[in-house]
Amino acid sequence: MTNSPAAGPVPPPGCPAHAAPAEAGGATGSRAAVPMYGSEFADDPHGAYARMRATFGPIAPVELSPGVYASLVTSYQLGLEILRDTERFAKDPRGWRAMQDGTVGLDNPVAPMMMYRPNALFSDGEAHARLRGAITDSLDRVDPHALSEYVERSAETLIDAFASRGRAELITEYASVLPLLVFNQLFGARPADGPKLVETMMKLFDSGEDAAAANDELLQWISGLVAEKREHLAADVTSWLIAHPSQLADEELMQQIILLMAAGTDPQQNLIANALRLLLSDDRFAGELSGGSMPVQDALDEVLWNDPPMANYGTRFPRYDCEVAGVRLRKGDPVLISYAAANHEAALASDRRSGNRAHLAWSAGAHRCPAERPARVIASVAIERLLDRLPDMELAVPAEQLTWRTGPFHRALAALPVRFPAQAAAQVEPFAASVSNSAPFDASPGGSQWKPAPSSSTPPAATSSEKQPESQQAARRRLLSFLTAWWRGQ
Repeated sequence: MTNSPAAGPVPPPGCPAHAAPAEAGGATGSRAAVPMYGSEFADDPHGAYARMRATFGPIAPVELSPGVYASLVTSYQLGLEILRDTERFAKDPRGWRAMQDGTVGLDNPVAPMMMYRPNALFSDGEAHARLRGAITDSLDRVDPHALSEYVERSAETLIDAFASRGRAELITEYASVLPLLVFNQLFGARPADGPKLVETMMKLFDSGEDAAAANDELLQWISGLVAEKREHLAADVTSWLIAHPSQLADEELMQQIILLMAAGTDPQQNLIANALRLLLSDDRFAGELSGGSMPVQDALDEVLWNDPPMANYGTRFPRYDCEVAGVRLRKGDPVLISYAAANHEAALASDRRSGNRAHLAWSAGAHRCPAERPARVIASVAIERLLDRLPDMELAVPAEQLTWRTGPFHRALAALPVRFPAQAAAQVEPFAASVSNSAPFDASPGGSQWKPAPSSSTPPAATSSEKQPESQQAARRRLLSFLTAWWRGQ
């Protein structure tokens, strides 16, 4: 049940909720807004959601970054309704009022996560159907067994690099690198490009003096990949996008690839890391691990309910002024769905959610994530291989001392240090050679490792062109939110 403002508990002194509620804040911030950009929110988001719901009801006024206001939906049913309501709510952010009038500039830290890009995520109607059709048709051709093999072999290579040390920092040494290697393979880049792509992405994420150059390298890399694949089609997602009946122009191809690779890296990293944290710290899972069972799927379900990688997103913009759940929403003011808060509602809560996948972690409606299946394969295989190789692994610090990256959209650990009995050093061949030799995919467009091309796409359309000590790498990752958001473009 959702408490009304009158019935809810009194917020603590200094909380913005002390101010009297009015209409949703929008660019003016007229309704008292709860900040979502600091460490206080990152340290206890579920506590913040509970206070929002108790004080404001199912829609709370929030501040995503200083001066950027939105409404946050914390109700499962209302969130589902808005995600499915294409008549009242648009996904295309070009009507964002605060950006139109200059209140929010392109240099604002959250603008890259919310501004328009010509990809499936930020499109509506026929444009969305056309771009999404190209994505889903191409992803549907990926054989999950071939994908699983590649993830497993890549995971083994990464584990070999630290197994003899008896310790590791799993964010920078495993969870952030593995998705990049996998997507490098899925999109048909040369195997030797894998290490370079990882290096480029880490420079971009590190937000240092090399970030701008790394961004240029990334765009050049994707442009080169598209040009190369146009000349030599193969059995990979890039080639399938090129050959798709929607006839994507080069710019459209680049935007869809950036969207897919970005959505499959940082969120995938968070899914892997959050599930590992749960498996290594929660007594329900730790007991099963010690008994020889690895309930990885249960852990993934639990994370997708409680700590989804993208905790607050599903951004929508009212097409006209409307009243929702007693709150006046103004045309063009952003409305975000809190997947984490919605999933946590009392009506859906249970002690164990094994097998229950009615959560909103993948969103819902027309913009439900099209990569759910490969994302789950990558995460589950990555976790299973790590726990199989290092069954006595444990957290190097108490779970409550783990820190979280700040930011309103994601649920992301800053570091995940672990220790384990050291293993004898393996004879590891050079990284690029290992990846090249292990690639399980048939090189031909119609190779037997891949499913036949589906024909469900839309017709062709016209296109236009006290915290624990951290390593230096882990500490830098606390500064990644802005560049991660820019690159992901969600």
